[in-house]
Amino acid sequence: MTPGILDPGSVSRRAYLKSAVAAGGSVGLAACVDRFDSNGGLEDVPQGDPETVPSRQHAWNEFLPTDDHGNVRPPRHHVLGYVDLADGVDPEETQEPFADALADLEQAFEWSNEGLLFTVGYSPSYFDRFDADLPDAVDLPAPESLSDLEEPELDRTDLLIHLASDRPDAVIEAEEALVGDAETANGQEVTDVTDLLERVDRRTGFVGAGLPQENRDVSGVPDDAPIPEEAPLFMGFMNGFREAQASEDRVTIEEGPFEGATTEHVSTIEFQLRDWWHQENHFQRVAKMFSPTHADDDLVGEHGERFDSDPRVAEVAEDVLETASQRGVVGHAQKAASARVDGEPILLRRDFDSTDDDRAGLHFLSLQREIADFVRVREAITGAALADETSVGRRVNNGILQYFFVRRRANALVPPRPLRSFPRPDP
Repeated sequence: MTPGILDPGSVSRRAYLKSAVAAGGSVGLAACVDRFDSNGGLEDVPQGDPETVPSRQHAWNEFLPTDDHGNVRPPRHHVLGYVDLADGVDPEETQEPFADALADLEQAFEWSNEGLLFTVGYSPSYFDRFDADLPDAVDLPAPESLSDLEEPELDRTDLLIHLASDRPDAVIEAEEALVGDAETANGQEVTDVTDLLERVDRRTGFVGAGLPQENRDVSGVPDDAPIPEEAPLFMGFMNGFREAQASEDRVTIEEGPFEGATTEHVSTIEFQLRDWWHQENHFQRVAKMFSPTHADDDLVGEHGERFDSDPRVAEVAEDVLETASQRGVVGHAQKAASARVDGEPILLRRDFDSTDDDRAGLHFLSLQREIADFVRVREAITGAALADETSVGRRVNNGILQYFFVRRRANALVPPRPLRSFPRPDP
């Protein structure tokens, strides 16, 4: 057995591969290779062509599979790399090798869930090293606490690298080629940039039917939690419905030198789901996750399968205060939908569950045109006015606030591909 990895004979293939991604490095990669048979190693991960990759780094949707209702199915395995420039590195003098390394990854892996999808984002701290300011079209404040209910640590590393694939070995090998010891990825040489980058932290996760059920043996999830087998997330419900997601166009900056970019926010959230699964019945979970109307009318099903492409939260978004006043409970998705602009969602969510540090959690990753859009939605979810004006509490019965705790926050700018290598604020 590879050190640090679950016994392959004691768990399912999916759980074993999730643990390999969490371990990372040569240990995790060796575990992936051990687990795949001779027909399933890295050699069957499709290679790519940088000339076919879209200009927008966040343009993933058309390269991902969809279900029967047109909902995009996200990659199953994810790594978030929190990276600083190494001491003494001048970003303007090292743009070319980093650009080459990223293009090498695109050559090594097809731009798809079967190969590799990735983004490279830059924090406000990265841009603070320059005398020039970001253009007015870019809204990129430093991360901050967004409620008196939270005291998160604020991530200020220079870069935020998001790697995603259905293939855990692809994610690990790409990560090691950028910030580890590997000289190749998927059989392709990758320009060595390890002297330029210093890995500060890595966070991992997964999303997909069956994965939460199989990775529940961590703090925060009761042993007998009836997580549906088809649920892609620990709280038991599907998300990412097409009608509840902003389009990639909606989250794209439309003018200025960073036209084609987007902003990224990541909240690292810790779950405490014992009460969610023990004290609440299915009706109450639906009411708190979606709305009491959804529970009354049995709109959801076991895990959200009745929604097709629309969770129907727009229908109850204008009734948030009335619902809280009359029912003493209000839905999480109902509150979030109240922050839509002209009836349209303003966030594109690409979040995923996590068992980092053996705790159940979520890396809430959202893309938006402005960080202010995320703040708008988060303020609606916090529901402070509801607690002041109705019988719902600051956390209790106020959506799902009592079950999750924000531990970290990060903001980043995800430039278009031509500017993704150590950009200036005034490119």
